[in-house]
Order: sequence, then C-alpha cells, then structure tokens
Amino acid sequence: MNLSYASGVSATPLLGDTIGANLDRTVAAHAERDALVERASGRRWTYERFSDDVEAVALGLRDLGVVKGDRVGIWAPNCAEWMLVQYATAKLGAVLVNINPAYRVHELEFVLNQAGIRTLIAAPVFRSSDYAAMIEQVRPRCAALRDVVLIGTPGWDELMEAGRTGEPGVLDEIGRMLTADDPINIQYTSGTTGFPKGATLSHHNILNNGYFVGELCGYDEEDRVCVPVPFYHCFGMVMGNLAATSHGACVVIPAPAFDPKATLEAVAAERCTSLYGVPTMFIAVLNEPSLAGLDLSCLRTGIMAGSPCPVEVMRQVIERLGMSEVAICYGMTETSPVSTQTRAGDSLERRVSTVGTVLPHLEVKVVDPETGVTVPRGVPGEFCTRGYSVMLGYWNEPDRTAEAVDTARWMHTGDLAVMDEEGYVNITGRIKDMVIRGGENIYPREIEEFLYTHPDIVDAQVIGVPDEKYGEELMAWVRLREGVPGLTAGELRAFCEGRLAHYKIPRYVHVVEEFPMTVTGKIRKVQMRAEAVDILGLEDPASRHA
Repeated sequence: MNLSYASGVSATPLLGDTIGANLDRTVAAHAERDALVERASGRRWTYERFSDDVEAVALGLRDLGVVKGDRVGIWAPNCAEWMLVQYATAKLGAVLVNINPAYRVHELEFVLNQAGIRTLIAAPVFRSSDYAAMIEQVRPRCAALRDVVLIGTPGWDELMEAGRTGEPGVLDEIGRMLTADDPINIQYTSGTTGFPKGATLSHHNILNNGYFVGELCGYDEEDRVCVPVPFYHCFGMVMGNLAATSHGACVVIPAPAFDPKATLEAVAAERCTSLYGVPTMFIAVLNEPSLAGLDLSCLRTGIMAGSPCPVEVMRQVIERLGMSEVAICYGMTETSPVSTQTRAGDSLERRVSTVGTVLPHLEVKVVDPETGVTVPRGVPGEFCTRGYSVMLGYWNEPDRTAEAVDTARWMHTGDLAVMDEEGYVNITGRIKDMVIRGGENIYPREIEEFLYTHPDIVDAQVIGVPDEKYGEELMAWVRLREGVPGLTAGELRAFCEGRLAHYKIPRYVHVVEEFPMTVTGKIRKVQMRAEAVDILGLEDPASRHA
C-alpha cells in the first residue's frame, strides 16, 4: 500500500544566510540591475541604490534605539518604503510585524500590545482610513510603543537622514551577531474566530521558501515580477520580494492596492515576466476592458495562490495572458507559506487540477483527522507539512502553537487533501467548511468547480446553511457576467440536474457583486454563513437546544 507521504529531494542546498547577508550577495552580483519599481510614484531603484536606502532605514531605526529582537510594526499599503523596512529590520535583527491594512482601531490595538511593538512605521492615510488618527487613539493604551514614524512626512525624512549620516560598518558588526534561525517576522493570521494569532517566522523560514519558489518559477536576474498582492502577507513579501531579490530579479509594484487596469499596464510597460494574484484578482484582470489592447507577450510565468484556483480561470490565464509556465502554489502563513507547487514541465491537466508536489527539502503527508494515521494515496484526509518552513510558533502563545504543530514538528493545516500515486496533491476544502447534509459529507470545492462551467457564472462559492430536515443545506453565492439580469435557484437546479448528485445541488442561490474577503483575497465563508442565516430567515436548529 502506497501511503500519502512525500518528501522533496533536491540537489540545490538550503540557504544558510540571513536575509541581510543574502541581499548583500545579490547587490555584489547585480548592483546596476533594477531591484524595485514603484509605478504610482515613478520611483526606481537599482540594487545598489536599494541597498543604500535599506542601510539608511536600518541605521535610522537604530538611531531611534531599535535593537535585535525589538518588534517594529509596518502598517501601510504596498509601497517602496514597505519593502525598505522589510530588509532594514532584517539587517538589524529586529522582528518585523506585518499589520493588515484593513485593520481598525481595536485590531490595531490588539496587535500593538500582543506583539509588544516598540516602533511603528505607517502610512498617514490610505483610502478612507486615517491611520495617523487611529494610532493616536490607541497610543495611550499601548505601553511598549515608543516611536511612530509616518511614511512621506518629515518624520520619515528625519529617519532616513539620520541613517545616511550613520556608520554603515555598524551593520556589519550587527550582522555578525545574527543567525538564520533568529525570529525575524510576525504575521497575524486572519482568524475566523477570536483574535488573530501571530505566526513567528525566522530568516531561514522565509528566505528559503522565497528562494525555492523562485527556483521553481525559473527566476534569474532577467526576470521582472509584478506583485499586486499585499506585502503584508507572505504572498507579497516572501513569494514576491524574497523570491525576486534572492535571484537578482526586479520587483514591480503596480499600485498601492490591487487594481486590474494598473496591474496590466505595469506588466506591459515594465515588460514583466511574472504576475502574481489570487483567483479573484486574475478573474478581474481577465475581465478588464483594457486587456485586449495591451502587449503582454513578455509574460512567461507567475503564481496563482491564496485560495482554491478554479480550473477554468487557470486555463484562461494560460491561454489569454500567455502565462504558459504559470504555477499554482499552496500553503499557509504558518509554513512561510508554500508547501506544494506545480512545475513548468507539468502537464496542463496537472497544473489546472492540482496544487502540485512537495517543495524541495520539505515533507508532506495526508492523515486521518481523527486518528492522525497517514492514509493511503487517493484517500482524503488532513494535509500536514514538516521541514524548514514550519513557523517557530505563535508569538507568546505556546498552547495555541501546540494545537497546530505536533511533537514531531508536523504542521496540521486544517485543509482536506488527496494525494495521487505520483505525489500530486489536490486540496478539496477546509475541514470546517465540509457540509454534512443528511449524513452525506459534501466538499464545496467540487461543486464550485462545477458551477464555473455555467455560461453566466464568473465566480462561485458554496456554503452550508442550517436546515431543519437535513441538518445543513447547500447555498451557492455567485457573481454573474456583466449584463446577466439574475439567476434563480430553479434555473441553477436545472443546470445541475443529471450532472451532479441530487444532494450536491444547491438549494439556495444568492447573487452578489463581490464576496466578503480578507485583504489577502481569502473568501470569508464564516461571514457568508452568518449573513446567509439572515438573508434566508433561517435559524440554526442546534441553537434552540443550546
């Protein structure tokens, strides 16, 4: 019997560098090449200039008293300063704390206190959010917070000026005291119940993960990576920034936040070879009217990740955007983030129907969620991963860490997966998203993939809602093509009948303009279920017996 276990064999060794040392190596080899382009401001950095500015920020932070182990928060949309702070804190050995740009006052206060943030770097405002006002509101209740520096204000200019007059040799001395296993980053998982948890990651975790993702994408110094996904998340700062800088490639920031037109224009103007996005972003790009008039022949590869990738969307990305080598990655913040990835040489079928195979130097397995026993290949179970990528733990939360990472250092993801005979993995849903209707286990992902074949449906999400008779019933939330007036449950049922088992056909349909999502593009099904109860006038049967 072949068990659902695989390990990533590689002739390429793991990197033993710190992030700062790795950047220094890249700068020495590619000083005059583009490192960073920020489209919104028109600013550009060669690797030499980028390194100079990183050192200025690092020395400016040191002038404020930041030392190894101190937590430095960053609260801003995608901008050049975000990336400078990312590498500057790594040079100092300070722990960068990524703060979700969508956070409001109570969430900001929680993160500032839970991480013990000493210095906060933030945008003054973004869109309708007055970050500066929110910071002042919570500051009296955040005992650890000593300094706040607002990007684009005199405070930022003063920090940079202090750094430019500092002694660069100090950073060499600091660098000799850093190790690759030092904690370097805290990323707060979005959390569907209660407050989020701070996944604590090391240089070794995220540098290697970014490097090997870039290796599998075939990156070198000629590549230009368009990164419209948020830096605050692993997708942006690891799979984007670190994958690029570890290969001497260029990062292109198309806009402060995702905009399909700006993204396409950035790809065309900067001749990007790679484009990143979650499925909803690629759907928006494919439906952008300006797409037809742009020359995107430069595109070769890219990554679609963050949530399950619809087969039809993947096909269109390859065919219409010309991303013949596009990869699907799967992972989670706690694993730095990528555990599996499709390869450029994989067949189209593999790349549109699986999340690929295990990354180099990692192990993965699929286990029975109840017993923890590894299941045979082809049998669904919980996906687990082990290796250099697994987080150090949740910041100051050993009990919650122990719930996620077992004594053998396997990270239990909570995702349902199936591994085939060749080691390819298919993610079939979340354990908690599984719908149990009248004793039948239903995996929403299967139904969502089918609904994408409906000619009028652009995007679909399926959830379980309370039902008196069956315990749960299926509800489809759908986005329709422009100009389509609507879709009734009866019309959808007629489309599904004879093609889906009767118990898999959604009883309810809800047409929406957009889905509730986290800033990283993950669908918030917990919120959808709560809203559905109100929309349908339902009551959870279990609540009457509580």
